[in-house]
Amino acid sequence: MRGRPASPRPSEEGGGDITQKGFEKKKAKLLASYIPHLPNVQLSPSHSADPSPEAPGPSTSSPSKHHRAHRSGGARDERYRSDIHTEAVQAALAKHKEEKMAPPMPTKRRSAFVQSPMDACTPPDTSSASEDEGSLRRKAALSAVLAQSLQSPDYWINRSVQSSSTSSSASSTLSHGEPKSQPQPQPQPAASLLADVLAHTRIEWFSPTCVRVCWFIVLTVTARGICPGVPVSSRVSTKIQQLLNTLKRPKRPPLILWFPDPNTPKPEGRQIIPVKGEPLGVVSNWPPALQAALARWGATQAKSPALTALDITGKPLYTLTYGKLWSRSLKLAYTLLNKLGTKSEPVLQTGDRVALVYPNSDPGMFWVAFYGCLLAEVIPVPIEVPLSRQDAGSQQIGFLLGSCGVSLALTSEVCLKGLPKTPNGEIIQFKGWPRMKWVVTDTKYLTKPSKDWQPHIPTANTDTAYIEYKATKEGTVMGVAVSKISMLTHCQALTQACNYCEGETLVNVLDCKKDMGLWHGVLTSVMNRIHTITVPYAVMKACPISWVQRVHIHKARVALVKCRDLHWAMMAHKEQKDTNLSSIRMLIVADGANPWSVSSCDAFLNVFQSNGLKPEVICPCATSAEALTVAIRRPGARGAPLPARAILSMGGLSHGVIRVNTEDKNSALTVQDVGHIMPGALMCIVKPDGPPQLCKTDEIGEIVINSRAGGTMYYGLPGLTKNTFEVIPVNQAGAPIGEIPFSRTGLLGFVGPGSLVFVVGKNEGLLIVSGRRHNADDLVATALAVEPVKTVYRGRIAVFSVTVFYDERIVIVAEQRPDASEEDSFQWMSRVLQAIDSIHQVGLYCLALVPANTLPKTPLGGIHICETKQNFLEGNLHPCNILLCPHTCVTNLPKPRQKQPVDVGPASMLVGNLVAGKRIAQATGRELGMVEDQDLIRKTDMLYLFLSDALQWRAQSDPDHVLYVLLNGVAVCTATCAQLHKRAEKITATFIRERRSYTGDNVVLLYPPGIDLIAAFYGCLYAGVVPVTVRPPHPQNLAATLPTVRMIIDVSKASCILTTQPLMRILRSREAAASVNVKTWPTIIDTDDLPRKRPPNIYKPPTAEMLAYLDFSVSTTGMLTGVKMSHAAISTLCRSIKLQCELYSSRQVAICLDPYCGLGFVLWCLSSVYSGHQSILIPPLELESSLPLWLSTLSQYKIRDTFCSYSVMELCTKGLGTQTEILKARGLNLSCVRSCVVIAEERPRLALTQSFSKLFKDIGLSSRAVSTAFGSRVNLAIGMQGTAGPDPSTVYVDMKSLRHDRVRLVERGAPQSLPLMESGTILPGVRVIIVNPETRGPLGDSHLGEIWVHSPHSASGYYTIYGEESLQADHFNTRLSFGEPQTLWARTGYLGFIKRTELLDASGDRHDALFVVGSLDETLELRGLRYHPIDIETSVSRAHRSIAESAVFTWTNLLVVVAELGGSEQEALDLVPLVTNVVLEEHHLIVGVVVIVDPGVIPINSRGEKQRMHLRDSFLADQLDPIYVAYNM
Repeated sequence: MRGRPASPRPSEEGGGDITQKGFEKKKAKLLASYIPHLPNVQLSPSHSADPSPEAPGPSTSSPSKHHRAHRSGGARDERYRSDIHTEAVQAALAKHKEEKMAPPMPTKRRSAFVQSPMDACTPPDTSSASEDEGSLRRKAALSAVLAQSLQSPDYWINRSVQSSSTSSSASSTLSHGEPKSQPQPQPQPAASLLADVLAHTRIEWFSPTCVRVCWFIVLTVTARGICPGVPVSSRVSTKIQQLLNTLKRPKRPPLILWFPDPNTPKPEGRQIIPVKGEPLGVVSNWPPALQAALARWGATQAKSPALTALDITGKPLYTLTYGKLWSRSLKLAYTLLNKLGTKSEPVLQTGDRVALVYPNSDPGMFWVAFYGCLLAEVIPVPIEVPLSRQDAGSQQIGFLLGSCGVSLALTSEVCLKGLPKTPNGEIIQFKGWPRMKWVVTDTKYLTKPSKDWQPHIPTANTDTAYIEYKATKEGTVMGVAVSKISMLTHCQALTQACNYCEGETLVNVLDCKKDMGLWHGVLTSVMNRIHTITVPYAVMKACPISWVQRVHIHKARVALVKCRDLHWAMMAHKEQKDTNLSSIRMLIVADGANPWSVSSCDAFLNVFQSNGLKPEVICPCATSAEALTVAIRRPGARGAPLPARAILSMGGLSHGVIRVNTEDKNSALTVQDVGHIMPGALMCIVKPDGPPQLCKTDEIGEIVINSRAGGTMYYGLPGLTKNTFEVIPVNQAGAPIGEIPFSRTGLLGFVGPGSLVFVVGKNEGLLIVSGRRHNADDLVATALAVEPVKTVYRGRIAVFSVTVFYDERIVIVAEQRPDASEEDSFQWMSRVLQAIDSIHQVGLYCLALVPANTLPKTPLGGIHICETKQNFLEGNLHPCNILLCPHTCVTNLPKPRQKQPVDVGPASMLVGNLVAGKRIAQATGRELGMVEDQDLIRKTDMLYLFLSDALQWRAQSDPDHVLYVLLNGVAVCTATCAQLHKRAEKITATFIRERRSYTGDNVVLLYPPGIDLIAAFYGCLYAGVVPVTVRPPHPQNLAATLPTVRMIIDVSKASCILTTQPLMRILRSREAAASVNVKTWPTIIDTDDLPRKRPPNIYKPPTAEMLAYLDFSVSTTGMLTGVKMSHAAISTLCRSIKLQCELYSSRQVAICLDPYCGLGFVLWCLSSVYSGHQSILIPPLELESSLPLWLSTLSQYKIRDTFCSYSVMELCTKGLGTQTEILKARGLNLSCVRSCVVIAEERPRLALTQSFSKLFKDIGLSSRAVSTAFGSRVNLAIGMQGTAGPDPSTVYVDMKSLRHDRVRLVERGAPQSLPLMESGTILPGVRVIIVNPETRGPLGDSHLGEIWVHSPHSASGYYTIYGEESLQADHFNTRLSFGEPQTLWARTGYLGFIKRTELLDASGDRHDALFVVGSLDETLELRGLRYHPIDIETSVSRAHRSIAESAVFTWTNLLVVVAELGGSEQEALDLVPLVTNVVLEEHHLIVGVVVIVDPGVIPINSRGEKQRMHLRDSFLADQLDPIYVAYNM
């Protein structure tokens, strides 16, 4: 268990010795969540049970009056108090107390994301820069505000409504209860109203002609209407209503895009004058180079201590004297120059770069290596120790080493042993690193130099002395080169500014490899013979008070710390009652430039002033990797007044302007100065963006420095160097102010009175949202002020911005405590949103909580921001809680399109199209011609060929011709013309024997795919009854599939059911009785046992317009529709297919389709009997047990033409795509296939067909073979790729235009382009026109409209329950409002367009291609535009590798996205921001709800089409059992 300090101390997690008072306090804390909050009683974990004045003294949560009295500068205005930010947060949250709506809490499956207790114990807050400021004395007043705010009954949704759900996830979504004094509200307002809405919606869905099928909800259809059966007031529906209510709140005003906001503050001051630092004093005994100082002390003060290192317990481990430091550095320099390689070929030469890889816990080895390199005149490049091959940022370190040309690394023996190694024992090749040679620098491996060897110590010049690494905002690591003269001058400037004296003691808590830890603790200390005591990070984790102990023991004069060290020391200060800090003359706060450091400094002074700490010794400073030390506050005289502080308006700061805050103290920022600039430096403030123009005096800008004591360049990167180190400021007119080059520091600030420097942020932490600037540190402090102790870890918060939809969006990621409940986490997240919105006037895009110890860390324990951002964008963050607020913060969406009233008539539109040169969008198939089988016509003596007559004729003329071959697993069944005819006759005889059906009755055929189904169909035609083919229920899933069967039987009013014995047993089984009433089935006739005698006669229809069969199907919108097919229609349809596909008796066709409805049924049952070709039937279910069955059949029988569905194609692509070599080895060859037609009623799936063609190209499949067909309910076959027509064309259309119902062709690869494939060639006898569905006028070929069809094989109409055909007659017999009013058309319900291509059809004319875009019923009307679900789903499926499938639908104008998770459940929450981002970026839509479900939850029909409305019903009825439901705010 790591992380607990060795010595007992009060910590965030609690602890300390338990007294009676402490016991009461702990008891109150544990029971707080279970005790109801009465109106006048507060129970806060931060409050003692006994509120006496003698309560324990200062702590992190509630400061006592005693310490507040000791504050220095008590006479100042109250806004100068450092805990002012806490009060601002309290006030911001208090504003929300009166709100009556709250965001709905996400729904999470209980099984998911159970945190492991292994990481429960964590180190103290591992903040690196600013992660712990601004919240040191927060809890007391804040708890009161939040208790009132969050416990008000109107704030959270009524518990009574939520707890009514019985779902498994109900327990995890309950909000806090109301005070018991409040009467329990009735669930009338939300639930009942919603129930009414749902009920009305469902009644509208049920038209007399279309019955909605629900897979999971049984709706009983009666003569009076609909019986209730849906739990409409479900938890999901309530939450969506809650979300809608929340979204009704007034939003932030939208962006002013074209004109500047008149209220924006503008800078009004004069142009700034460059500020000069004090002159750098000339001291006679300053050495000519830093190495000379070491040589001097090594010779004259050999016994003087240079460095004391501590062990893990905080006790001194060893002391390195100046004599030892000098002698060891000499040995290393000699070894590097003379013992590596040979004299003729040395490994190192002067000026080479060498990596220094030493842990922070071994400063002595690092000191020796650094000075050894300086003496050898090679350039040290200190870097962090890589802990693993995939270490956070290791690839960027590799970029640094590459750009600096490093090939040699120095390290210690212990460190080398700890590096990850290959099985051979070699150091592994770190990701992105160049090849490295490792050299161990322990003393025993070094060679003593010969007596005549002396190092060359030249006077400091402009050659590079060392390279310090610096990480940019984007995560790139670059090397800042510091010259020898810069290094020496910087040490001199620090000595003068800090007034260092020879022989002083300095306690250094910082990393000695870079920044202040290197400049003060390694370089300046040696120059002044200072004794440095280094306190490594590992010691601070174990004993946070250790640095204070070292100051006390050694009577140190100077301490070098960060704000986090002040914070840790305060947490553990009780253990050190007798600590004396009066020896400190200078407490240097390295990150004092952070605006929120002021509260840490003040709080530390409050606690330790009684221990001798003087207020004037606290010295914040500002530093930069490029300019080194920029400014530092000099220690003040005893009793002198402390420097003033700036109280700035955050609103002004966000616009880059300095405004003193006088009104709203909640949005004020208190900043302390960082002193004066360094001696010998010149400073300007320039605009951070664009040319380096000088700022005005009241303007925030970037600090630029001219000094001899700064960095000189980014090593190996001359382009970046010029933009950073060679900046010449310009005035308002754009003229340079001089020729002196300045260096950019990356610090944002201004110059205050008395030339004091104030820093308000850094470039790398700058978040520019909607043109306003926000500082990441400010947002961290606000988040921490919202009582984080119970929910998240202080110091483990990452703030960054991601670019989504043309603007930056703010993301906050924090580590959640293992013991934090879902409710606590969600409440904390909600409060952070409110606080940041109120104080910073900016919306958060995403707030994510991750499990403890999972964020990538920097080597010294801070959060690696860039890596965290990368994980967020790639979906590798794995949060355990997430809240997205796109509705709140995305304010730059275009205005919703306002549909104009249609004043222009269809005739005017037509004329307008013609004037514009647009042709009317219509296309016609070739002529149908006469029936060729004249013998058959003479025999039947009828104008139309009845299929029953065709089968009889074939049985007589060619009885042994095999019409059907059924491949059913291993067995192969065949049916000749005579066998099929005889079996049909026996079924007719069964009708006569049973006497259950009469001519014209409807009979349900319930058969598995096979020849029995075909025989039963023709048996019905022979008997004069109307067959209705129905898919049999699935034996393993009767509850879901049997209600659909029952509904079709009821709706079709079938007089009897023909089926097999096994299915008859299932229909009457006990399992079936659980789903439907089995006692009310119509007569069930078993056709396995048929009579031997033939029927006395075969029925002949008196007219071809009589009903032949009913075709029932569930559409993708969930409508159960039955269409009436006449004998004339099916005869014409079969003839049209025969002509298009050139089907003759000698041909073989393979069919892998479901045979129950649509074109699949026609090809399976009708086409062979009409055309005489042999059909090889492969039931799609057989592919589940034998995946290659379809493809091997094509190869074995050398099939030229095959028909399949998208689901079959997808099955083969996913299952066999990687096995093409195995299939090839088995002799599988698809070169015989001429056409592979996909049968569908949807837009062609271009990506799938292209994948299928590419994958099986290796086994001979032609790239031109795959094509699609198109049919609809009103006309089963409109387009089908024939043998003689041109190849299917593909076009690319602009998606933005498509949303406006316009068609604009673009080039392949153009942004927002959508590829569309032609939906087959128009069949013979078919005519198609594109029509405006509202005006019913014809459209030009540049418009998207409804596809209307005129054809002799269209269906006669819908089969309805009440026989009221007139209600939907316009679907089948409708007329254009203008153009050809006499022609009758059928409306397909699909949107599409027609384009004339350059290809020629069979007649030599240019080919008109039909492109289907999507179903009109499924389109989503959002923001005044028309969206097609498949387009959004394609984007969603691309968002993350773990999204297996997705579906979208709308609910009360909210877009709901359902994504199936193909990976592990810990990836579920990663999908929420990625899905939201991609839909916003590509479709300009905000996702309202994201639902993550298991694979296979999205219902798909037999044609492979998504049943989105079924999914919607299941979601609203809370029947999906989702992994996670996120309600975006």
